[in-house]
Parts: sequence; structure tokens; C-alpha cells
Amino acid sequence: MARFVLVHGAFGGAWSWEPIVAPLEANGHTVETLDLPGSGDDQTPLEDVTLAACAERVCDQLRQRDEPAVLVGYSMGGVVITQAASDCPGHVRSLIFAAAFMPANGQSLLDLAGLPEGKDDMVQANVIVEGDPPVARLPAKASMQATFQCCTPEQARAAVARQRPQPVAPFATPVDIDEAALAAIPRSYVFTARDQAIPPALQRRMIAEHPCRRVIELDTDHAPYLSMTDEFVAALDSLAAD
Repeated sequence: MARFVLVHGAFGGAWSWEPIVAPLEANGHTVETLDLPGSGDDQTPLEDVTLAACAERVCDQLRQRDEPAVLVGYSMGGVVITQAASDCPGHVRSLIFAAAFMPANGQSLLDLAGLPEGKDDMVQANVIVEGDPPVARLPAKASMQATFQCCTPEQARAAVARQRPQPVAPFATPVDIDEAALAAIPRSYVFTARDQAIPPALQRRMIAEHPCRRVIELDTDHAPYLSMTDEFVAALDSLAAD
């Protein structure tokens, strides 16, 4: 059985993982979730929400126990776990990228989203960025279409109602990683075939550039934890067992 540490994506929070915590625990795993700075219930000032602060929040969580964790990053969380695993590799047993960005050293989320394979990204097409420091907001209708289109209308509305604006700094900051340390940590990917936030073509490119021990494909949207909960739990359970 594994220790899971789950890292949410942009606009989300620890609440994003609520559908899968109990099923994973029922399978015998321990499950830890957290709010990244400026997300969920966290009240970090906007100017202090950085990629480094996000990675440090994850490392703080990992250090709470001696057991190395299966570190799961969803969407933007893939960038965060990449930096965190480089910063505290001894606390990470394996990495699972779930419909997530996988940057190389020196790449940011925005660099990846700007690749030709990301041209159909409905988040970029609809996001509104305002303020100083800049904050991104995704209108409710666009969020439902970009992220939750395979969910029930009730699920989508409930999730969108809990979303918060996302400080832009973690999007724009390139990772600064120890590639040798990361290469020693096994990685897997949960591929979402109907994704309109990270297009399948971009997911395939990242997987090709960062070979994964295993890839499990789910025929669903950008929110597999909600739209295909049982299958997503089964995927995490299987990948953690490798």
C-alpha cells in the first residue's frame, strides 16, 4: 500500500480530490491533500504566491512523514510536483502526472501551453488576466466546457462554484530542476483523451519527451477525479503498485 500526496491544479484546492480520497483509503492507502499557496482555503498574499512557494508547500507536506510518497500532480500541479521532486527527491517514491503539464528544465507552464500542440487549449482561449500582480480568472461557462464537459451538469456547477482566481506567477515561472535527481524517480501518466484544457496532442508530446514507466488512458475530460472517479482511482491504485 502507498502513501499518496495529491497536488491540485489551477483554480482548485485540496477540495478537488474529495471524490477519490475515501476510495483510495478503502484500498488501504494513506492519502494526503493540501492547498497550494493562494488556493482553496489558503490566504497567502498574492505577491507571495510563486512556483517556489508552491513547491516548498509540497515539500513541507512530504517531510511530515518518513515514508516516501507517490506524488500525484494534476494539471498545473504537474509543474509543481516536478519542482518539488527536484527540491526534495528523497521524499518521493514515484511521480504520477494526471492530465498534467510535464516541463523540462527551464520550461514554464506557459511555454508548454504555447507549443503548437496546445493550440486548441480552451483555457487559454477564455482566460481573463487582470491586476498587479496578475491573476487569472476563468468564466464559469468556459470552465465548465474546458474542464468538466464529461461531468454531470450538477458536478460541473458544484466544482466551478468552488474555484478561485489563480495567481499567474506559477504559470509563468520556469522550473529549475536537477534532471539527474528527477531521472532516478519513476514517473507515470494518466492520459485524458477528451481533454480540452491540455489537448491530447500536447499530452502525447510531453509523454514522448519525458518517457513514462506506464501510461493509462481514460476516455474523459480534464477532470477525471470527478467525471470518471472509479476508473481514475483504479489507475492510481495500479500505478502505485508498480
